[in-house]
Amino acid sequence: MTTEYRAHFDFTIAFANGGGLTGEGFRLDLPGQDVTADEVGALLVAHLGLALVSDVALRDLRIVEEPHRGSRGVETRRDREERVIDLSHPIEAGLVTYPGLPAPTIAPHLTREDSRGKYAPGTEFAMDIITMIGNTGTYLDSPFHRYADGGDLASLDLRTLVGLRTEVFHLHDAWSADRRGIEAVTLADRDLRGSAVLLDTGWSSRFGTPEYAHGAPFLTEGGAQFLVDAGVQLVGIDSLNIDDTEGGGARPAHTLLLAAGIHVVEHLTNLAAVPARGALFTAAPPAVRGFGTFPVRAFATVPGSH
Repeated sequence: MTTEYRAHFDFTIAFANGGGLTGEGFRLDLPGQDVTADEVGALLVAHLGLALVSDVALRDLRIVEEPHRGSRGVETRRDREERVIDLSHPIEAGLVTYPGLPAPTIAPHLTREDSRGKYAPGTEFAMDIITMIGNTGTYLDSPFHRYADGGDLASLDLRTLVGLRTEVFHLHDAWSADRRGIEAVTLADRDLRGSAVLLDTGWSSRFGTPEYAHGAPFLTEGGAQFLVDAGVQLVGIDSLNIDDTEGGGARPAHTLLLAAGIHVVEHLTNLAAVPARGALFTAAPPAVRGFGTFPVRAFATVPGSH
């Protein structure tokens, strides 16, 4: 995997036509480790989209090995070989995905021992039965999950589920216990039309523990409306729910996104391994009629360099 670097610094920018801009504790993606202060300054101006800059002064500049967060104007150096990154939690008997929902059970229908009497010598099979709610592991919500007249899993167009241009927002340091909601302004620095937007909060590290159920980050109503207006294809999150489950019964993110035909994928994992830009996302459930939610094998494909 390619090592990525970011710059940490304070700055003062002066404009040729008067005025200025200052920032403290700013962080910026870098194309590599060996960059000068002047090069960091130029990247800062490009990232902020500024014009008529006369001077950039950086203070306390540090170059840190850290995953990129999606700064504009910086292209991640690619590995030579294509990578496929698994973003799904494995499903097993007894798995608790969402507190209060039943865990899956797995039982044999035909054991290997019993099959030996049905097939030729040396030939044996196992056939098993899994009983589970659709909201198990990493799963996708179709409009039918929220709306009685919405499209079910069988109605989904594979073109909206496979190989989607991916925009990952790495938000580990962008939320806190006092500010759990992901707002529109946090998502406003990119062209998102037609993309899969994946929200990497780091919450998946708690999956399978009691801590996973409380204090989880979520997408606010304003954030959801912004993504609808931006024309995204799919929204995924590595958290307990895309909505705030501790704010009462309202589910504005589900309501807005699924009404617009935007797929929702919850309980993702390993999103920190996916670059902010350049990957392709796939999450396709089986085509079940009259069903709104089902587990997916979600993964990101990161093209290599040639």
